[in-house]
Amino acid sequence: MTETATDRPARAGTSASQSSHPAAPAKRPTVRLAVTAALLAALTAVVTDTLHAGDNHSAPARLLAGYAVAWALFAAAVWTVRKVPARAATVLVLIGAAAVAVAGLSAPPRTSDDMYRYAWDGRVQAAGISPYAYPPAAPELAHLRDDWLFPTEGACKGWGLSHTGSGLCVRMNRPTVPTIYPPVAEGWYLAVHTVSPPDSRHKPLQAGGAALALGTTVALLVVLRRHGDPQRAPARAALWAWCPSVTFEAVNNAHIDTLGVLFVVLALGTGTVGARRGALLGAAIAVKILPVLVLPGALSGQRGPARVLRVAASAVAAVALAYLPYLIVSGAGVLGYLPGYLHEEGYESGHVRRFALLRLFLPDAAAGVTAAVLLALTALYVWWRGDPARPWHGALLLTGTAMLLFSPRYPWYSLLVIALVALDGRWEWLTVTLAGTTLYLAGRLLPGFPLQAWTYGAAASVVTAGACLRCPPVRELAKRCRGPAAFAKGPGD
Repeated sequence: MTETATDRPARAGTSASQSSHPAAPAKRPTVRLAVTAALLAALTAVVTDTLHAGDNHSAPARLLAGYAVAWALFAAAVWTVRKVPARAATVLVLIGAAAVAVAGLSAPPRTSDDMYRYAWDGRVQAAGISPYAYPPAAPELAHLRDDWLFPTEGACKGWGLSHTGSGLCVRMNRPTVPTIYPPVAEGWYLAVHTVSPPDSRHKPLQAGGAALALGTTVALLVVLRRHGDPQRAPARAALWAWCPSVTFEAVNNAHIDTLGVLFVVLALGTGTVGARRGALLGAAIAVKILPVLVLPGALSGQRGPARVLRVAASAVAAVALAYLPYLIVSGAGVLGYLPGYLHEEGYESGHVRRFALLRLFLPDAAAGVTAAVLLALTALYVWWRGDPARPWHGALLLTGTAMLLFSPRYPWYSLLVIALVALDGRWEWLTVTLAGTTLYLAGRLLPGFPLQAWTYGAAASVVTAGACLRCPPVRELAKRCRGPAAFAKGPGD
């Protein structure tokens, strides 16, 4: 049949209409990509501005406001990157991680002076002296002092500065006691000092912290692509890569916890249940004691005594080998100030500064014992009933529970929680980090207010709500009531 003139426009219009439909969805990833990039640019600008606003003593309210805006931008960026194609999202995660790390490098440490002790310990070791032998104020180390860590001019007033009993001005905390840090941490301090240019001060440690944070991001991307859905891997990794607490604590404050976090990610994600996983966990424990909480998760579902013994023995051996050189030099003093620190920070039963949630219901004397029992029961549950294919699931449960029970005021303690959240996807546990950050910054603003109980109580409520929403019966009910689309997966699902 011959086509008429009137048919041609109709067909042309139909063809144009049909070709326009696939084009509309094609634009959506580009729009999401642009929106995510804009949010990351705003996040980087807010982090930079916040770090230049002052420190936690002179401007705690300003810092708290900046942190709040940064967390809001972070949450929005993680939400929008979920629908970006995996390859573009991976590039965006890496670029965003580098951008916020550079922002963290833009100012000296603002909320913690631990970095100054790191620098001192590295200098002491470079001089051939064990960091466990003498405190910084000891006369035996007087020849290592400089005007940066031991200012000799001015009134010795300002953030991070303090006087010792003998009148010595020091830019670090606890200058009259030996170091607290385990041997792998001390090895990192020595390595950074060795490659640092003269008079570079805090920058090499911050740069090292940025390198560790970026390395952890890469490790997370590799692990998540290997063990999960490649499309969702970038959004999961972004929970660590773009998290404001990582920028502030791992980079700006250069907390050594980040090195332990990297070892944990490698242990759980790249090592099987055996000697390699145990050795990596041992290295993490020899950076900071806290990663010992990951051990039951690393043994999830492993009831055979041979495998359990292999992991545990490897971890113990790694810690022992790390301590051995310092033990030879320092003897029993190799523990440094660790026992005194535990007493000082109130982890003994009856102390009023810990176990805030339990003390709402229990006498002070019983709170510590109850916390220990609950933690032990959680560890047994994680080990016995955990999923061997997802060891980070149990590790997050135990580590996050420990944070809620012990309610520390230092937000860098929860860097490990953030990495485990990225592996497991249960974003509600990030509220533990928010609780510690709020407690640390707002404590000076609200003297006398039970902020510890309120912040960790709110975190516990969110975690409980998240656990309930993730229960299969609740998810199924939501799908039936509102349809499958109404229960769309979030960045951690």
